[in-house]
Amino acid sequence: MLEAQKLAARRGYTELFTGIGFRVNPGEALVVTGANGTGKTTLLRILAGLSTPASGEMSWNGAKVAPLDPVFRGVLAHSGHLPGLKDELTAEENLASLLALDGETVTSDAVRKALHDVALARQRSLPARVLSQGQRRRVGLARLALLPRPLWILDEPTTALDAEGTELLARLLARHLANRGVVVAATHAPLRIDADRVRPLVLVGSLG
Repeated sequence: MLEAQKLAARRGYTELFTGIGFRVNPGEALVVTGANGTGKTTLLRILAGLSTPASGEMSWNGAKVAPLDPVFRGVLAHSGHLPGLKDELTAEENLASLLALDGETVTSDAVRKALHDVALARQRSLPARVLSQGQRRRVGLARLALLPRPLWILDEPTTALDAEGTELLARLLARHLANRGVVVAATHAPLRIDADRVRPLVLVGSLG
């Protein structure tokens, strides 16, 4: 369970949001929407323990979480705006490297199967620099599929994905939620998540 109380954030002298509170139970998704500049990415970075709020606090399963908490980082998979791939490495090497950075030991067969499952079997030996933006995003989907983390924090997860990629994402989300995982996603595009699993959060700000 992820819970936040009275979270606030500032950018310089400008208040992005204040008084944000929510509770997301196992099997539920907090879907964050709002105009550009209202603080969606900032909120996700706070929830991922990468930034410090101006005020307020958050907890995981009842235990307060501090920024950069190593125990909390061990239960979360965070996916930001950019896929984080190294252009000189192949898709397969990038996926293995990302998982190693996450502290996961995964076999080569598991890496190849995950790439096959996101329709990148033919591209697995290609350097990332020749992959399309959508294909780079699919490497990130393969990473999520291989990370046994109960909390996913996803910033604009549909960016650059075509219809097939969006369907792959929907299946991953459905499986994760069915397994009592928790999702926090900031998005401009609708996510294909069952309505009874969604907790909406709309940010309203002055930056536009």
